[in-house]
Amino acid sequence: MKVDRLVSIIMILLEKERIGAQELAELFEVSPRTIYRDIDAINMAGIPVRSTPGVGGGFEIMPGCKLDRTVFSSAELSTLLTGLSGLSGMMRGEELVNTLAKVRRFIPKDSAKDIELKANQIRIDLSPWMGNRNIQPYLQMIKAALQESRLLTFAYAGHHGNQTVRTVEPYQLVLKSSHWYLQGYCHIRNDYRLFKLSRMSNLAMQDETFAPRAYQEPTLDFGDALDAMQTTVKLRIHRSVMDQVLDFCPYEDFSADGDEFYLVNFPFIENDYNYNLLLGLGDRCECLEPEHIREEMKRRIKKIAALYGDLH
Repeated sequence: MKVDRLVSIIMILLEKERIGAQELAELFEVSPRTIYRDIDAINMAGIPVRSTPGVGGGFEIMPGCKLDRTVFSSAELSTLLTGLSGLSGMMRGEELVNTLAKVRRFIPKDSAKDIELKANQIRIDLSPWMGNRNIQPYLQMIKAALQESRLLTFAYAGHHGNQTVRTVEPYQLVLKSSHWYLQGYCHIRNDYRLFKLSRMSNLAMQDETFAPRAYQEPTLDFGDALDAMQTTVKLRIHRSVMDQVLDFCPYEDFSADGDEFYLVNFPFIENDYNYNLLLGLGDRCECLEPEHIREEMKRRIKKIAALYGDLH
């Protein structure tokens, strides 16, 4: 007996005044006998469903026992639809599709158009423009491992490209700053670790299960620490790269420098990631100050140039 079918039958009974066993059987592709067993199970669960024989008969929830369909406001239903639609775009599966369908059944007919309009005013699309094609199938596998408490194994590339093979108890999927992570207990490190999915390869779900241990939430907010490490650099950028720089600082931090360039105060941390970020802007970006960061930029540019030898 499938629990999701029972829930779906209850939602249909909320939607329709009455529905026949044959119609339900055709809808769920099961026999009428199975539907009768499902109705018995629903009755045993405390939701009284009665059967009316004859033409026009069928099953219905007894009057006075209807669940309150107005438990959600229009704004709350719109928010649920928006969030579920965005998640279903990345984590495809019957559960999310069925959940979306069930939430829609709570929408009163007289306000359905307005709620759908509000839900469509915000679009959440978590799928990348391009990149690692393993992310979506990995999400599905990790989700299954989470539900069944099964161990995962995978190869993991560290910060400097060093690859290790891990066996992990999965505890939480995390979406942070457009990147997916797995929080799990690593059997090699004997501690909780946060793994970036894009650094995983050869992910496999094992037959072996595990008994969940006391869970440790991952640390995701490093705002105070990053603020302490951060300094402000003054950049002169060409307008053609302004959209890229706007991802890191607000428009108010820009000031025009002639018709083609802008001066911008850019939040900067002295590490490879941030230096490479500025180098990636090529000759469309010049670091003006502070002097020591400008000198470090020059050193790195000379090192890159040396890779190509004599350019003349």
